[in-house]
Amino acid sequence: MSLRLDLRDAAASSRSSDDVAELARRALTHGLENLGEDEVLALILSRSAPDPWTPADRLLARFGCLGRVLGATLPELRQAVGEPLTLEVRLFADTMRRVLEFRIWQRPLLGSVSAVHDYLRTTLAGRSREQFRVLFLDKANQLIADELMGEGTVDHAPVYPREVMRRGLELAASGCCLVHNHPTGCATPSSADIEMTRQVVAAGRAIGVTVHDHLLVAGALVVSFKAQGLM
Repeated sequence: MSLRLDLRDAAASSRSSDDVAELARRALTHGLENLGEDEVLALILSRSAPDPWTPADRLLARFGCLGRVLGATLPELRQAVGEPLTLEVRLFADTMRRVLEFRIWQRPLLGSVSAVHDYLRTTLAGRSREQFRVLFLDKANQLIADELMGEGTVDHAPVYPREVMRRGLELAASGCCLVHNHPTGCATPSSADIEMTRQVVAAGRAIGVTVHDHLLVAGALVVSFKAQGLM
């Protein structure tokens, strides 16, 4: 066991439910922005755990930061803290995603760059595995669907251009934006990323589905392939 984890456990043992009540009062009085990540996580877990400090510290020790806790998969969370607390974390994460998703529905996606980037950071930045997603758009460039098209390892996700376009035809999409994340935090598109993008663009051109951009999420950064002249 690491020294860091030992210190966390020692600190957790000295805290109580009274501390959580004080945190709640402080949050309501001064705002959540004045709380640390461990304190925010303890509040999230306090509905299901009589002592939320221990699982909060365990999650931060396991995943490193609140963003990666919220991006963790169900099996990863179950292994760390068990079923009830897993539900609390995923409920909070999904609520955040839905709130940000609301900002990009029923409006032209290509004119809502900051809202799209916020949504993608919340959806992908904390993931421990690489995902490939496609935002399918109608003829007014409004979002039809955000589809997970592939999930893989820490540095690879399978992509099948024909499957992307087959799904586009099923949704009657006129265009799309490709999205994937780099869990390593590297914000530089790989040669494989660039080649895959070209293949999807070519497949879309053949059936009249425009690929408007490919967005790479790397931590807090969202990189546009189009802006970098890569497509």
